[in-house]
Amino acid sequence: MFQWRARHLIAATAVTITAMSSPVSAQTYPERPVRLVTQGAAGSGPDVIARLVADHLGRLWGQQLVIINQSGAGGTAAARTAASAAPDGYTLYLAATSAFLVMPLMFPNQPFDIDRDFVRVGFVGEQPMVFGAAPSLGVSTLPELVAVSKKRPGEVLYAANLRGTFPHLTVERLRKETGADLTFVPYPGAAAGVQDLMGGRIALVVESVGALYGAMQSGSIKPLAVASKERLPNFPDIPAAAETVPGFEALGWFALLAPAGTPHAIVRQVNKDLRTVLDRPELRKSFQDLGTWVRPMSPEETTQFIRKEQDVWRPIVQSVDFAQK
Repeated sequence: MFQWRARHLIAATAVTITAMSSPVSAQTYPERPVRLVTQGAAGSGPDVIARLVADHLGRLWGQQLVIINQSGAGGTAAARTAASAAPDGYTLYLAATSAFLVMPLMFPNQPFDIDRDFVRVGFVGEQPMVFGAAPSLGVSTLPELVAVSKKRPGEVLYAANLRGTFPHLTVERLRKETGADLTFVPYPGAAAGVQDLMGGRIALVVESVGALYGAMQSGSIKPLAVASKERLPNFPDIPAAAETVPGFEALGWFALLAPAGTPHAIVRQVNKDLRTVLDRPELRKSFQDLGTWVRPMSPEETTQFIRKEQDVWRPIVQSVDFAQK
């Protein structure tokens, strides 16, 4: 009886200490600089997004957020670095879409698991994909593109980033849902694809709004549709893909994570502060200039969103032969 009471007294004391310590740690967090790991190289899209978030959070916290660029290896280097960090709230990880949709299938033998080894802190923003056609192709809508590709099977060449990247997966989903017959030509970036489109070597470019922003404004490409449920507020004349292909949506996005085991109170605090800075008009404007739209979510909403995206895109990713060039 004495041992039973002693064990329960120890357990109760531990629970009390935990309950007392968590709020304190959240109230004093952060007390030193915080590392923010990103899979983007310096100057890349993910890096710019990370630095904007870091700047605003740093000013709010009165602490520096140090950007840790871990590019390469399909994003596995960044995830491995973040997963191996102490779960104390002083290492955060800005993960891109590919970390959840492509990396687990393309690199299955990693020492970490994106679902098991990270807690979702919050959602940062999304980047809808755009279908941009050469004016010479003679199409003005997404259905017209699909129709032309069926009449000329295999002849309509499209540029997208490398195999397995989200622009490529976007067209693979369109092919699956509409029967479009488009031929993939991989490019290292949107600029090279737009250049070849203007030169008449390809007929279509698929990339994020931010990557094609200049070409859209100059008229170098004709935007057929933006792959979002609704039209974008600063591009009201571009139809949403879902208007003609029901349910079609292709969004690149960024989510903030922390190593599994990070105190719940700190996760809540970071989420609250992230949502505070994402609501700032100047940050929203900076994001929109990059073709990114903020979408604040709770940790639970972020988890649900990511799980839904994984369910939608997993069969598309599984259909890709990553061995091809």
